[in-house]
Amino acid sequence: MTIFEALRQEHEIQRDLIDKLIKTEGKTEERKKLFEDLKHELKIHEDAEERHFYIPLMEKDMTQEKARHSVAEHHEMDELVEQLEDTEMDASNWLKLAKDLEHQLIHHLDEEEHEVFQMAGKVLTDKQKTDLASDYNKEIRKNR
Repeated sequence: MTIFEALRQEHEIQRDLIDKLIKTEGKTEERKKLFEDLKHELKIHEDAEERHFYIPLMEKDMTQEKARHSVAEHHEMDELVEQLEDTEMDASNWLKLAKDLEHQLIHHLDEEEHEVFQMAGKVLTDKQKTDLASDYNKEIRKNR
């Protein structure tokens, strides 16, 4: 498995959770659970991805700017998650914030898969691609 395949698997989990979350209504147990699950998945993915994908990409001239941009997007999503945590789930703007998070997340995942992966594929060796995937997956399993 390459780092790209490992990341795509995690991206699908995030897409599924955000899709389910924005279909919920009010302050329900389902909404609470989905939000907690999404927060956890985003956190473990973000930490492992930055360590085992973006830091190596920042060491390469060709991918440094794109890697920094993606890490900045992680921080923007963290801020949206914090806003959601600070807002009552049955408040009218909670769903708007959740949809803002969905928009930001889908944009980030698509950009990563369609732009960053292509650039990274040119600068990482085959061994790096598999080693990074192994390290990434170990960290995800440890924290899940």
